[in-house]
Amino acid sequence: MSSNSFANEDVMEDYMSALLTDDAIVEVAQRQSVEQLLKTAPTPRTEPFIQFTQEIVEEPLETVPVMAKVIQPEVEKKLLITETPRKVIKPVIPTEPFQVLLFEVAGITLAVPLIELGGIHQIETVNPLFGKPAWFKGVLLHREEKYNVVDTAKWVMLGKSAEKLAGVTKYPYLIVLGDSGWGLCCESLTATETLLPDEVKWRNVEGSRPWLSGMIKKKMCALLNVQQLISMLNQGLSSND
Repeated sequence: MSSNSFANEDVMEDYMSALLTDDAIVEVAQRQSVEQLLKTAPTPRTEPFIQFTQEIVEEPLETVPVMAKVIQPEVEKKLLITETPRKVIKPVIPTEPFQVLLFEVAGITLAVPLIELGGIHQIETVNPLFGKPAWFKGVLLHREEKYNVVDTAKWVMLGKSAEKLAGVTKYPYLIVLGDSGWGLCCESLTATETLLPDEVKWRNVEGSRPWLSGMIKKKMCALLNVQQLISMLNQGLSSND
């Protein structure tokens, strides 16, 4: 494990628990009270109304028939704005033992199922592209293939802490996600592990952070939902979008 790993398992457990827990969203509605409405009501009239006693002589007026014009009521057309729910790709929970690759990024251990691993390449030269998100490092040319390189620390963590870690983190490896052409920068390769399905605390990916399938209990590390991760990268979304 690298030198900037968490100090102990308790800290790691707290961090991963926070990472894998869906945060409830509380909406606070502010309503104006009845008393406040009464305060703003107009003051009742106190002075008497003036009564006019002068006799008014009404003269007959010539009446002109007026043709009534039927006006069709104009129906207000409202633009209904509906948000298309984001499609969440649920991971396939295995029923038999399966293998994962463990790797580290800025002191955090992540895991990817070997069946969804597209390869591991050494990072030499990355060609940057303009107009891309901050987490997009550029394109890696490997033989006749092109890979979109993701600064994993910036994508996962975001914020100022991610900027600091990304500035000092060296990425010698690229973890390719299936045949998508996307790759995650990797600080170090830890090991491969064979897991039983009940050794993973599977989570509800329809909540926040759908790119996490769950947590590997004995390793206290996050298992990636690779297909959802690829979908988000294709849309230019970060981990919290």
